[in-house]
Amino acid sequence: MFATLKFAALLLAVVVCWATQDYDYNDAEIDEEPTLGDSPYGSLWPLPQKVQISTVVFKLSGASFHIFDAKASSSGASCRLLQNAYRRYDEYIFTSSRKQGQNKSKKALASDMSELQVWITSADSECDSYPSVTSDESCEFTGMVFVFFHFSHLADTLIQSLETFSQLVYKDEYGAKSINRTDIHDFPRFAHRGLLLDTSRHFLPIKVILANLEAMAWNKFNVFHWHIVDDPSFPYLSRTFPQLSQHGAYHPYTHVYTPSDVKMIIEFARLRGIRVVPEFDTPGHTQSWGKGQKDLLTPCYSGASPSGSFGPVNPMLNTTYDFMSMFFKEVNTVFPDAYVHLGGDEVDFSCWKSNPDIQKFMEQQGFGMDYSKLESFYIQRLLDIVTTTNKGYMIWQEVFDNGVKLKSDTVVHVWMGNKVEEELQKVTEAGFTTILSAPWYLDYISYGQDWQKFYRAEPLSFKGTDAQKKLVIGGEACLWGEYVDATNLTPRLWPRASAVGERLWSDRDVRDLNDAYSRLAKHRCLLPGPATVGLCP
Repeated sequence: MFATLKFAALLLAVVVCWATQDYDYNDAEIDEEPTLGDSPYGSLWPLPQKVQISTVVFKLSGASFHIFDAKASSSGASCRLLQNAYRRYDEYIFTSSRKQGQNKSKKALASDMSELQVWITSADSECDSYPSVTSDESCEFTGMVFVFFHFSHLADTLIQSLETFSQLVYKDEYGAKSINRTDIHDFPRFAHRGLLLDTSRHFLPIKVILANLEAMAWNKFNVFHWHIVDDPSFPYLSRTFPQLSQHGAYHPYTHVYTPSDVKMIIEFARLRGIRVVPEFDTPGHTQSWGKGQKDLLTPCYSGASPSGSFGPVNPMLNTTYDFMSMFFKEVNTVFPDAYVHLGGDEVDFSCWKSNPDIQKFMEQQGFGMDYSKLESFYIQRLLDIVTTTNKGYMIWQEVFDNGVKLKSDTVVHVWMGNKVEEELQKVTEAGFTTILSAPWYLDYISYGQDWQKFYRAEPLSFKGTDAQKKLVIGGEACLWGEYVDATNLTPRLWPRASAVGERLWSDRDVRDLNDAYSRLAKHRCLLPGPATVGLCP
């Protein structure tokens, strides 16, 4: 029906499907550099679960090739997500050749491919929905004439599938765009494949965030963990409390993210199958909050007198919880994802200890001198507030370690580098869903190819039952902003983060450094801006 040799059409048939997941912790140094050679998988990154590439070649006609909806598809021109994806991937594959004029092959190939038809068969194409932690991202290419994609969320699977298709396209020896007949069965090993960017320590312009969201899609990351505020600055412009950024941002007009900015970033991410999970970290890391919200932070004392400095959020005042209730109600309306990251890490107790009013409150509550109980008191009340917004929450591991009562669907974020396997074992033994970042702090740099260390890290090497290991839903690469701004973020991040992307997507047994090095060297040429200057033809 579709097997004409002159114009081979691909049909992407969307049905229903499954996803799977599976983490070995290996922080050992690499003894020798990998060897750069040719991989049988070309520039595929991350490597699919199963892939077989034949020697049968189709030439893509750059002058006429286009991606469009099949007539029988349940979605069509009204689906912005689809049309946006078609346009983007058409440009990725052909923009350079079309700008220069389509190169003509000196040798005719056996067949041409002039179109890619997308056939959605599901009744609900989910064009307007947002990706979620339960989104199914598996797909199947059966041959290169018929292509079957099985999935339950259109954005996630379509984007991943078009990304794979685009990576299969290459230039032959005559410069013609070509693609081999290929069989692929693919799904991500982990459902949560995230990247954390810090926009507080250095403000990141919107164009930088968007460029890295694009790169995330090329590497099949699906969660943007937006560490949007912290001690140094408060760039989030709140409608309810505009004074927070007015006084807490580096600049109240040029270094803020307005409601329209946030909306644009979320939509840009949605069209690429990426969730946006904001982090508003308290009670520590809140110095910028206090500049715009009076009495929110705890006054520190030097002896019997206030020192003029402030510590963490003041946990003894009812006004604190009134503020948090109103603030997180706004967060719930602005950020559509089902989860918000509440932080809870690195709380310095010294200011609380110095404050006589806090000391009296501790005595009244029966906390003695255990200030972790005071932290737990605050966190518990905050979690109760967020629960009323019907959002789930993620927290850094200290909240769990301090014994705070957590909802069963809490996601515990393991980040501390000591005793990681022991921590994973404890968190999963308690029945909590877990994500891991400890081996993937990309702000720490070293001489040489440190991507290998990130690549070798294995999330499921801890001792535990199969049920425990299923609770590890993935991980995140983190790029904290102390020494990163718009000038060096991209080359610092890519392609180092690509190694994390493959570890979280591909099968556990995909560990060949030589093959990875070959594919990564080619894949790097697809990445944005400074990451590839002078490296690629």
